[in-house]
Amino acid sequence: MTDDTPESLIPYDEIVQEALRDVVGRVLYEVERSGGQLPGGHHFYITFQTKMPGVTIPKHLSDRFPDEMTIVIQHRFWDLKVEDEFFTVGLSFGGIPSTLIVPFAAVTDFVDPAVDFSLKFQANGAPVEHEDHDEPENDRPIVEAVDDGSNVVSVDFTKKK
Repeated sequence: MTDDTPESLIPYDEIVQEALRDVVGRVLYEVERSGGQLPGGHHFYITFQTKMPGVTIPKHLSDRFPDEMTIVIQHRFWDLKVEDEFFTVGLSFGGIPSTLIVPFAAVTDFVDPAVDFSLKFQANGAPVEHEDHDEPENDRPIVEAVDDGSNVVSVDFTKKK
């Protein structure tokens, strides 16, 4: 490929991210199906954005983890349920049992350290904060009508001289 490769009109990055999130869902579903038993030494660190739409965690956790939180699925978890768009799991934090609902779109990391496996994601639908910029002064096209009887408009994107 060259530097002249046009930008893709197909959202490959989004498609790949979605497919990899399906890996997370499938792995968790297999654990759910096995009655919550993790095979061998497998265990999971799952990091997610706590402010994403659909995330439901107790207030004491959202206060403690206002942006991002990592949970461990290993020894003490219960009621793992996997749906198409999210999973729920029971975990204890400081001795307080809690149920978490986490959409797969909120997941930013999935790690199984027992086999050195990890996936990193961009959170889908995350609030994007845009920087404020001054109005551009030099990138407006100069439009000049061509008076030759045709309907051609000449556009010059070069800098003003």
